[in-house]
Amino acid sequence: MMAPGIHLVHKPVGPTSFSFLQSYIASSPSAEVQKRPKTCHGGTLDPFASGLLLILVEPATKLFEYLHSIPKVYEATVRWGTETDNGDLLGRPVSTGDASGVSPSQLEEGLATFIGWRDQIPPATSAKRIGGERAYLKAHRGEAVDLPASSVYLHEAVWLDHDLPMQSTMRLTVRGGYYVRALARDLGRLVGCGAHLTRLHRVSIGPWIDPGPDRRVELRGLDILPWAVNRILTDQEVGELRQSRLISQHRLLPADWPLPQGFPDPQAPIRGFHMNRLAFLLEHHDGQLRALTAFRGEL
Repeated sequence: MMAPGIHLVHKPVGPTSFSFLQSYIASSPSAEVQKRPKTCHGGTLDPFASGLLLILVEPATKLFEYLHSIPKVYEATVRWGTETDNGDLLGRPVSTGDASGVSPSQLEEGLATFIGWRDQIPPATSAKRIGGERAYLKAHRGEAVDLPASSVYLHEAVWLDHDLPMQSTMRLTVRGGYYVRALARDLGRLVGCGAHLTRLHRVSIGPWIDPGPDRRVELRGLDILPWAVNRILTDQEVGELRQSRLISQHRLLPADWPLPQGFPDPQAPIRGFHMNRLAFLLEHHDGQLRALTAFRGEL
């Protein structure tokens, strides 16, 4: 059986995140349809992208919303001279330009202007919803897609190397909801030649690193949400919380993994552990703690 918890796996270039999740489930000993566990993936990677994909199994699916606001590190290769409709190499060229005058210093200055909170228009082929439907479905039908800008956060970005005027590679740390394809598009417009991504690799999410092809890492207990503070629960407190009663907020322990300096607070809940298992997510209420989410079984 697939163990409850967070599974760290490597998604290769090619499949969608959803299709890769389905193949991951099918490859487990619990592949029979009637025994398939409840699962979801924690953050989409486009088909052309590779790297770390989180698969949440059974009670861990309740953690999905807490994975959005933590740091994500990517490495991306930007091809200069052509903008595509979706921002990557699988898209249709929509404009071209002369990249012969682009210089490393110009790119350094340009990239620096995107650091911090900025408004970003997602690619037309993003998973954003328009009237209840995914934008990419409309785009693939040839319909006009007009997405509003959303506020996104780029914590850090550095150029790793340049092979100008053809391409450049960068490493960046972002908050969830950031479109690296849109950054490539906007950089290309800024330097006046157009650009798109030819490679995107997710290196890490929070403290968790891409395990590489053919390897899996399973997380449970104290390894879950390590950027959140802890509270060790007694048997009596577990009983109180299960009865929807409040407990003392004393004896809070610091997080096991520090966020990068200056990164926005993800507003994580408090982890409540009982016998080294994650039993509850807790929140402050009237000077005490109350249960936000309860977990049953192995987690």
